[in-house]
Amino acid sequence: MDKVERLISIIMILLRKEVVSASEFAQLFNVSKRTILRDMETLSLSNIPIYSINGVHGGYGIMDEYKVDKRLLSNSDLENILTALGGLEQILSEEVEITVKKIEAMISPMAPKGTIKLSFYDWEGRSEIRQTLKTSQDAILKRRLVSFDYIDKNGATTKRTVEPYQLHFSESSWYLKGFCLQRMGYRTFKLSRIDHLHLTEQTFSARDEVHEPDQAASYLPELVEVKVLISPVIKDQFIERYGRKRIERFSSDYLSAAIQLPQNRNGFHFLASFGTNLQVVEPKSYVEEFRNYLSKMLEQYT
Repeated sequence: MDKVERLISIIMILLRKEVVSASEFAQLFNVSKRTILRDMETLSLSNIPIYSINGVHGGYGIMDEYKVDKRLLSNSDLENILTALGGLEQILSEEVEITVKKIEAMISPMAPKGTIKLSFYDWEGRSEIRQTLKTSQDAILKRRLVSFDYIDKNGATTKRTVEPYQLHFSESSWYLKGFCLQRMGYRTFKLSRIDHLHLTEQTFSARDEVHEPDQAASYLPELVEVKVLISPVIKDQFIERYGRKRIERFSSDYLSAAIQLPQNRNGFHFLASFGTNLQVVEPKSYVEEFRNYLSKMLEQYT
C-alpha cells in the first residue's frame, strides 16, 4: 500500500471510530509509529481536522464536524453501495476492490453484513479485456487520444483515432463512446472488437457537444414488437427481462408474451436460445426472417 492509499484509509477509519492509537495504525499498515506520526502531520497540513489525545488511552481522532459528510449516507445506503460494487468486481477493474475496502471502513461494526450477494460468470475473456478497459479509463481522465484497429461485425478492420469520452457497460459488454477523427463524428466502439489499443501523447479539449454520443452514436438497434408463445418452464426468464405485465395465459400449454427485440441476428440468437420452448407468432415479417435464420443454422449440420 502506498502513502496516498494509507492516508485515505486512515481518514476512513477515523470517520468510523472515535480514537485510534498510533500503535494500532502502525500494526494495521505494517509501518513504524514514526511513519504514522508523519502521516498525521500530512493530513493536518491538508486541512483534515485531526486531533490527538495523550495518555494510556490516547491516540488520534477526527473532528465531529468533518464526519457530517459521511453521515449523509446511512449504514443502509453504504451497504447498498457495497452490494453493487461487490457484485461488479468481476466485471470492473481491480480498483473496485480498493473502493470496497474504503466504504467498509465507513460502516458501523453493528451493521449487518452480507445480506445480499451478487455473482457473475468469471469469464476468461472478461479478464483479458481489463487492460483495454484500463487504458480507455486513463485516456478519458488524461484527455489523450487513443488509436486502435477496429473490427466490425463482418470482420473488416479500420484504423481509428478517437477522442474518448465515456465507457458504458451494457448487459455483458463494454463500449467506448468518443469522437472519431476518421469519421468526424461521434461513434460507439465495442471493446471486444478493439485491437492494438494505443494511448497516444496527443491531448485534446472536450467538445461543447460532449453529450452528443447518446443521440448521434447510439449503438442500440431499432426494436420491434414481437409476440411469442412460451412454455411455462421459461416464464421466469421472461419475467426477469420483461416483467409480468408482458405475459398472459394463452392455453393450458403456453403463455403469450409481447416483447421488444431487434430484427437482426442478435434478436434471432436470443429467441433461438430457448429452443422448442418458444414460438414466434407475429409480426409475419419477423417470423419469416427468423425462419430463414434457423434454416441457415440447420444447413451447417446438413
